Formats: sequence, structure tokens, C-alpha cells
Amino acid sequence: MFALRAPQAFDGTRFLLGGATVLVEGEKIVGVEAHDFAVPDGCAVTSYDGTLLPGLVDAHVHLVADGSPGSLERVEGMSPEEIDAAIEKTLAAQAAKGVTTVRDLGDCDYRTLAFRDRRTPGQPRIIAAGPPITTTGGHCHFLGSQADGADALRAAVAEHHERGVDVIKVMASGGFLTVGTDMFGVQYEATDLAIVVEAAHAVGLQVLAHAHSIRGIEAALAAGVDCIEHFSGISEDGSVISDDLLDRVAAAGIMVDPTMGFDQSLLAFMPPPPPQALEVMAKTGMDFGSMLARGFETAARLRAHGIRVVPGVDSGAMPLKAHGNEWIAIADLVRAGWPVEEALAAGTSGAADACGVGDVTGRLAVGYDADLLVVRGDVAADASALGETEAVVVRGHPV
Repeated sequence: MFALRAPQAFDGTRFLLGGATVLVEGEKIVGVEAHDFAVPDGCAVTSYDGTLLPGLVDAHVHLVADGSPGSLERVEGMSPEEIDAAIEKTLAAQAAKGVTTVRDLGDCDYRTLAFRDRRTPGQPRIIAAGPPITTTGGHCHFLGSQADGADALRAAVAEHHERGVDVIKVMASGGFLTVGTDMFGVQYEATDLAIVVEAAHAVGLQVLAHAHSIRGIEAALAAGVDCIEHFSGISEDGSVISDDLLDRVAAAGIMVDPTMGFDQSLLAFMPPPPPQALEVMAKTGMDFGSMLARGFETAARLRAHGIRVVPGVDSGAMPLKAHGNEWIAIADLVRAGWPVEEALAAGTSGAADACGVGDVTGRLAVGYDADLLVVRGDVAADASALGETEAVVVRGHPV
């Protein structure tokens, strides 16, 4: 048995008055006590002058890509051994910044499933989608699982289920990283997406839809997906997401992951955007900065309309989206006007619930897995303190 102690603590839903002492035995939390609790004889206790909280949950990662320019696109030409080495590297990067659970939404050849099942000490828990389902030549086609037409879509869902995935990811619209895809339209009409939803729900799997365009969001909503990823609301006339659309997403109970978490400190060192991104910016009349500002506005509006937000990063997609940036995604919600407790809950217990593991992680509670993060500073006063990692424990194993 060992214990961690800090004068500020967040239990997954609220800050605990006076801090806490958390006792760990094996993989589990066996006590959540007052800061001055007298630990049992033989229990080593480490005290920190900071904030103790559950490990973070990044609900949108690409473990096969390390975030360097072109790393996701290069996966197609990598050997299985090279892909596995990338997954090991990116999992370590996540753990180093206090992310103890990841939901992988862009695999190649189902490589992440073996890591999910291996339970290596100190490795973050993995929820795996396998390769995203996309159209022939569509967004992320280089990861596999291209499907056109009803029969092919049902077959793709069946294969994913047989392989043992935890969720289904489908590309409703084009994407910035894939040349030739339509960022303003749809890859799958609502009727196609509904086939995916019906087939996935029949075997107990949620469907998460990648959608940058307003048309893609509308198609995903009409099809009844469980969560919409990105939710950028891109349109050729530059119009914003309407209040009516937000109200309908809320009424349908569909979750949204706005994939924030850009490391803006690196902006000055970035090369110019690729041609397909520049084309989108030209058509919408926005540059990267105004797109980021639009994202903060959207995050505030999602909360105002009562839409459940699941913060993920799209980790590994580009240098600004490094593995371990989940703390930035949570701090971004605060920057968008969210109360600190709500933002922290969204990135811990809320995201764990959304990923189907809320009964084992995301909270400081007896019987939960000992997934813990200690950071320097008082997160209640300054959300950016989340990035000052002091200690990480994954399922009882100190990282």
C-alpha cells in the first residue's frame, strides 16, 4: 500500500475541501481521506504541494501517429513493427502528461487492440475503434476500411465487431489531412450513416462520426450517431452553426467532441498550412487564428445549449496536437468560459462515462482503478496548472 497527498484535490466531479490523501493497494484506490489522515503503519505516503485528481481521459487520439508532419498519412507505408513502435512511443507520451485513458479513433490494421489487451504496467487504458470507416479514397483512406454502399458498410461494421473493437468511427465529411476530400459536403449521406448506426447498435457498439462541415453534422444528426467529432461547422459561405442545429443536437442527446487542445505556443514555428487547408480558409474567409477563435465560441455555445461535451484532442494528427495535450483541451474549455469544475469533470469522469469505463476510472473513489495525476499549483485558481505534471499513477503503477 502507498498513498499520495495534496492540499488541493478534485475527485472527478468537485473539489474536496482541504485536499485529500488517496490510498492505493494493487491496482485500486482503497481510501480517499482527509489531507491530514494518519495512514496505516507501513504505508508509504508522498506529499505534494499541488493538486491531486483522477488521470485525464483523451477521447480522440491516433496512437499510430506521433504528431510530426505527415505522420498519420505515412502509416500506410509502415511495417507492423514500425506501427507498434509508434504506438509504444505515443502511449508513453500520453502517460507522461497524466493521460491514463485514451480512445483511439484512427488505427491501422487493428494494431492498437493488442496493446489494449496487453495491460502493460504504466500504459494508459485503451478504447479502440480500429480503422475508421470511410469512402473509397475518402478521408484517412490510407488507414484502411474503405466501404461504399449498404452491403459494404454492413460488412465493415461486422468486421470491426469480429475484430473486437469497442466503438465504430465513421467519416461523415472530408478532412484537412486528406487531399481531394470535400470539407464542405458529405462523404456519406444520412441514409448511409444510418446503416452504420443500425448495424453497430445491433451489436452494442456506439458510432462516432467525424464531421467538419455543417452538412456532415446534419447527416450525422439525422442518422442518430452517438457522438460527433470535431463539429467545426465549416460551410462555403462562412456561416456559423445555427442555434436551431445546436438545439436539435441537444434534443437528440448526441455528444460532441470539439477536439480542441492546440498547442498555440508552437504556432510561430509551424510551416504554412497544406494546400487543401489553405483552400478551405480562402473559401470561408478565415485564417487559422479566426478558426481557433470560432472553436472557442462553439465550445461556449455547446455548453449554453446543454450539449454534452467530451473533450479529446485528435492527438497525433499534427504537431500542434501532441500526445499528452488533453490538459490543454480541458484548459481551453475554461478559456471558453466554462467553470473549472465542469471542465475538469468533462475531461475525467465525464469522458470516462462517455467511453464506457466510467465505472472503473475517472474518479477518486474507493474501488476505482488507481489512475491518478498530481500537478504543481492550484488548478482551481489556474487551469493551466494541469500542464505542470508532478506525478502519474496508472492502474496503481507509478509512471
